[in-house]
Amino acid sequence: MTSASASAGRSGRASGRRTAPLGTLSPLLRLLVLTQLAFNVGFFAVLPFLAEHLGRSVGMAGWLVGFVLGLRTFSQQGLFVVGGALADRYGVRPVVLAGCALRIAGFAWLGFAERTWAVIGAVLLIGFAAALFSPAVESEVARQAVLREEAGGGDRTRVLALFTVAGQAGAFAGPLLGALLLAVDFRTACLAGAGVFVLVLGGHAWLLPQRIPGRAQVRMKGGARLVLRNRRFLALCCAYGAYLLAYNQLYLALPAEVERAAGSQAPLAWLFALSSLLVVTAQLPVTRWAGERLAPRRAMVAGLALIAAGFAAVGLARPAGWTGAGGLVPAAGFVVLLTLGQMLIAPVARAWVPDLAEEGRLGLYTGALSSVSGLVVLAGSSATGLLMDTGLPVAVPWLVLAAVPLGAVWLLPRRS
Repeated sequence: MTSASASAGRSGRASGRRTAPLGTLSPLLRLLVLTQLAFNVGFFAVLPFLAEHLGRSVGMAGWLVGFVLGLRTFSQQGLFVVGGALADRYGVRPVVLAGCALRIAGFAWLGFAERTWAVIGAVLLIGFAAALFSPAVESEVARQAVLREEAGGGDRTRVLALFTVAGQAGAFAGPLLGALLLAVDFRTACLAGAGVFVLVLGGHAWLLPQRIPGRAQVRMKGGARLVLRNRRFLALCCAYGAYLLAYNQLYLALPAEVERAAGSQAPLAWLFALSSLLVVTAQLPVTRWAGERLAPRRAMVAGLALIAAGFAAVGLARPAGWTGAGGLVPAAGFVVLLTLGQMLIAPVARAWVPDLAEEGRLGLYTGALSSVSGLVVLAGSSATGLLMDTGLPVAVPWLVLAAVPLGAVWLLPRRS
C-alpha cells in the first residue's frame, strides 16, 4: 500500500492534534476496534488458566503442558501469514467469520477434552482460529487508518493506539471473568469464552460488509516471494521481533527475579496489572505526544531505548542483592519502562507496515510481521533460557538482554 506517502503522514500529524476517540471513527473502524476488545475478553477468560488445568485436572506432565502451550503459540503466531494471505485473497468477512466459528468449536471442544489428543486438537483449533481472524482485522484497521489519515482525519498511529488499548482492556477484563467462572469449573470458563465468540460471530455476520470498498482481492501466488525480497520490511520484522523477545521476559526473566526478591511469585499479578493499567490509561496520551514530536523511526528508537533501560536497571541493581519490598523496586521499574517502550513501538510498527506493503498485500504483510517476529522470539527465548542457566554473574543476563533492543535500533529501516 505504497500510496500512503510520507507527505500524507506529515499532514495527518499536523491535522490530527487530538486523540482519536471511538466516537469519531467510521462505523467499520468502530466495529473492528470493539472486535479486538471482544476477542481478548473471550481468549483471556480461558487461556491464562489452561496450564494449571492441564497439569491438575488432565494430569499432564510438565513437559507435555509446555509442549501443548507451544503448539498453541505456533498454530497462532506462526500461521498469521496464512490468515493474512487468505484475507487478501477472499476478503475480510469470510476469513473473520471462519475464524470465529473455529474458535467457538475449539473452546467448546477444550471444555470437554480429557485425553491428550483431544486437548491438542482443541488447542490447535483455537490457535488457528486467531491466525485467521487477527491478521484480517489488524490489516483492515491499518488500511482504514491510512485512508482516514489521507482524508485529514488525523494520524493513523492514533487509531492503531486505540486498537491496542481495546486489546489490552480485553486482556485485563478476560482473566477477571475467567477467575469468576472457575469458581464453577474450567468447562464453564471454556463455554463462556465460546459464548463471547458466538456474539462476535453474530455481530460480524450482521454488521461486517460483504465487500469493503477499495480492498482489492489478489491471488496468493507470489506473495511469499515479494515479502522475502522486501528488505526494509524484513528489517522492521527483525526489530519488532527483538522488541517482542524483550516483552516476553515478563514471562521468563521477570518471574525469576520476583521470586528471588519476594520469596514467591505472588507480586507478579500486581506487576502484570500495573502494565495493563498503564496501557489502558496512558497509551493514547503517549501516542499523541509522540506523534506530535517524533517521526516513526525515532519513536521506535525511543521505545527500544526505554526497554533497554529497564533491563539495565535490574542488571545494575542485582549485585546489591536487595530483597523484600525494596528488592521489587527494580522489577517494577523494568515493567514500567518496558510498558512505556511497548506503547511507543507497537502502534508505530503497525502503522509503518502499509507503507512497506505492495498494493493489495496488506493482509499478507500484517500476518508476516507477526510470523517472522514470532520466529525471532522462538529462537531468542531458547537462547535467553540458556543464558539464565549458565551461572554467569547475576548482572550479566540482564545486561545482555539490555543489548538486544539497542542492537535492534540498527535493524530499523532508515526511512519512514
